[in-house]
Amino acid sequence: MITETFATAQDAEHAFYQAFERADLAAMMVVWAEEDDIVCVHPGGARRCGVVEVRESWRQIFAQGPRLRFRLTGNRVFSGRMLTIHSVYEQVSVAGDPRPANAVLATNIYLLTDRGWRMLMHHGSPLAGEPATQENPPSILH
Repeated sequence: MITETFATAQDAEHAFYQAFERADLAAMMVVWAEEDDIVCVHPGGARRCGVVEVRESWRQIFAQGPRLRFRLTGNRVFSGRMLTIHSVYEQVSVAGDPRPANAVLATNIYLLTDRGWRMLMHHGSPLAGEPATQENPPSILH
């Protein structure tokens, strides 16, 4: 099993989007907390709760292989001692597809555990027909 300690919530978020782009299920699950009450909501999807359901949702998404690319903008962060909340716009494109990226508003919540920062919740909401913010702080991924 892959083990990694994320020193910051930002490190965990970077690993989350890297695993997402690589369609790497093992790396994705390392990012998540090992809690029964983790929650994942993919755009237009149902709420998945617990490690088993969350892992299965990622397995289904990753079955198509590594094809999604992300550019993150408009990052807003609330940081506490044990919990950090990130609200970001995901500009999601498909590798090799010339169509414009789809905008998703994502909320990522991280918990400080004895193994470093881990994702507790990811909730992605599609922004159909609505342009993402024009704010352009430095992107997490290039």
